[in-house]
Amino acid sequence: MVALALAGCSSDPLAEQYRSGSGQGYISGDGAYTVIAADERSAPIAFDDAPLDAGGTISTDDLAGQVYVVNFWYAGCPPCRVEAPDLEALYQEFSDEQGGAGVPFLGVNIRDEAAQSLAFAEEFGVTYPSILDVKGGSVRLAFAGQVAPTAVPTTLVVDAQGRVAARISGIVSEPSTLRAMITDALAEAS
Repeated sequence: MVALALAGCSSDPLAEQYRSGSGQGYISGDGAYTVIAADERSAPIAFDDAPLDAGGTISTDDLAGQVYVVNFWYAGCPPCRVEAPDLEALYQEFSDEQGGAGVPFLGVNIRDEAAQSLAFAEEFGVTYPSILDVKGGSVRLAFAGQVAPTAVPTTLVVDAQGRVAARISGIVSEPSTLRAMITDALAEAS
């Protein structure tokens, strides 16, 4: 009976990553996604004056009433590098400048300073801004509720009421999944 109880505790993804010797230095998600029914969503997210990599600040007040996408990342994260072109393509697809619905995308860089963040954006053609959250972690804390960004990368869709509607934990391997999450949140808002 004791062996059975201990066997149930042996599946620890962090420990397995360490034992594998990958040395990746981060917890990667498995690409699993969560969609939260509108009546089960937690309170609206709130953060103030988060510094942007290109200068200036942003707060949730600047995004009020809009569906938006948030991607937690950093420049040395291999899955972040792989998904960057797909996120940019979706940003362009939903951009009001391209005739889309006007869905803002916002990166949240959890490890880098402005120079590294901007170099990443230039290298991968990312045109949406990123918050520099390395010093205080206040933006990560703001999202630490129902579907916290516990892996890097993590991508969240926030509804027009400011509540997290969906999460992809890990790389966005199927852009169509994120597209559907955005489209569903937009449909709710109309």
